[in-house]
Amino acid sequence: TQVDCHQQKFIVQCWASTPYEKLLIIINKVNKNMQKIYLDHSATTPMNEKVLDAMMPYFTSEFGNATSIHTFGQKASLAVQRARENTALFLNCKASEVVFTSGATEANNIAILGLIKALQKNNLGKIHIITSTIEHPAVLECFQLLEKEDDIEVSYLPVNSKGIVSKDEFEKLIKDNTVFVSMMYVNNETGAVQPILDIAKTIKKVKEKRKKEGAKFPLYFHTDAVQAANFFSCDVKDLGVDLMSLSGHKISGPKGVGVLFVKDNIVLEPIQFGGHQEKGLRSGTLNVPGIVGIGEALLFAEDRRKTNSKKVSGLRDMLIEGVTENIPDVVLNGDMDNISPFHANLGFKGIEGESILLDLDFEGIAVSTGSACASGALNPSHVLLAMGIRKEDAHGAIRFTLGSSNTEKEIETVIEKLPKIIKRLRKIAPKN
Repeated sequence: TQVDCHQQKFIVQCWASTPYEKLLIIINKVNKNMQKIYLDHSATTPMNEKVLDAMMPYFTSEFGNATSIHTFGQKASLAVQRARENTALFLNCKASEVVFTSGATEANNIAILGLIKALQKNNLGKIHIITSTIEHPAVLECFQLLEKEDDIEVSYLPVNSKGIVSKDEFEKLIKDNTVFVSMMYVNNETGAVQPILDIAKTIKKVKEKRKKEGAKFPLYFHTDAVQAANFFSCDVKDLGVDLMSLSGHKISGPKGVGVLFVKDNIVLEPIQFGGHQEKGLRSGTLNVPGIVGIGEALLFAEDRRKTNSKKVSGLRDMLIEGVTENIPDVVLNGDMDNISPFHANLGFKGIEGESILLDLDFEGIAVSTGSACASGALNPSHVLLAMGIRKEDAHGAIRFTLGSSNTEKEIETVIEKLPKIIKRLRKIAPKN
């Protein structure tokens, strides 16, 4: 098979039985001696070696089921408890308020669906719940499901052109029967930091007023903090949240494990059944290696938060400046004064983001066109559309997300290669 990759011809002999295996062989041959630059940390992060070291015994010698009462099980149970205490330290909460899940998607589902199911048992009548238009699908699709029920009204809080919700607009949405709010901490596509503290203060005032008036409706606040944990404080007391979701693989930990913080005295109904694990909220054998891993990863995230933020934001600024100075018709989708240190969502007018992604990949540079959960989708980003960006411009967006392992040399390489790619793609792009 002859592969023509930017005027470089590769002759690859494939002894593969399927087209998929053949493609993998070609990719490996083409990329064998190519520099690899990973700029997709919002999708997932490389695992910290110390995290892996901590996990390894629980794959092999310490393989017990954490709910078994014999010695093997007790060792696994103690490891889970240590991870729970590490997580509680990171969140500034009680260990009893930590629930381990299979990831942030499950944590979001338990928080939203579990709480609403519990509230519906209280015969409150019609209830009102609020989220934003830029949430992760793991949140949005829960609200869309609940919206179909007769006794639930849903409001979607809009964002401005920078992708940020308004505190004033939020206050206007609150009704006498509003019982639940879910608002993400940091947006996964643009890095826009939401005014979580302001929203929490508003919710607190409403709760205090209801208490004085003897109103029957409670009010709870959940945040998806998946993209915040590496660079922002997740102290649940300071933030004023009742529920918070985290994910292991976004913080240099393992995939397949997450955390749900559930404040004391909040009742959630389980959404899956078949066991009593995690106080009956999350049935299924505990993922002991993964739980150990996320506990370790959270400790490291807290230790390196400030130093990481300074380094990564410097590289991010260097990337944005270099790209916008060397390529015409490029816009930053977001506000430099209010985005996370590792996000840069750039819109390249006149071309498709997928084409840019593939060309960068051939150069050994990994980026994304949006949320990793939406990869393969042909629709433009719902986040960018919510910001008022035109569909055709939203299709040209690329998400660069950096990590502590990235270097200035890597950013220089991207700044050198990207203008040539954009120029070539614009030359061959359809005029309309």
